[in-house]
Amino acid sequence: MSTARPPAQRSQVQPPPEYGVLLPTRSVWAGVLIGIGIAAFVDETVFHQLLHWHHFYDRSTPAAGLVSDGLFHAFGWFAVVIGLVMVADLRRRAGLVGRSLAGGILLGAGAFQLYDGTVQHKLLDLHQIRYQVDLTLYDWTWNVLAVLMVVAGVLLIRAGRTRP
Repeated sequence: MSTARPPAQRSQVQPPPEYGVLLPTRSVWAGVLIGIGIAAFVDETVFHQLLHWHHFYDRSTPAAGLVSDGLFHAFGWFAVVIGLVMVADLRRRAGLVGRSLAGGILLGAGAFQLYDGTVQHKLLDLHQIRYQVDLTLYDWTWNVLAVLMVVAGVLLIRAGRTRP
């Protein structure tokens, strides 16, 4: 006696219901996370490791400074990874808006740098860009570049909303 098998069915993967719908806000948020992570990576690599100008937290022992750098580096890495996962999802949905993503990256990097230069350097005094030098030029350069990135990011985000 033979048992009949049903014909093999091909599994059909259905696209998400919003497939092809551009998602500029989600594209911006993915970019913001990537931008924060990139700014953290550049800060950690250049100023902490290569130039040895400061640690994330300089108000304790060198060992505490190194631990704070490690936590800071992990934070930046996770921000980039989460942002890239969001980009992959947006691409899968065909909803990625390139200008919004690029604007978000600039906005995230600039906002992180402005926060670092004002809150961490001046208000909380966790560390300075450099020690034993006149900080005026460093502070102005750091914060002006941050503001320029924020402005460029906002302009790109606005362009991404009007012209997908």
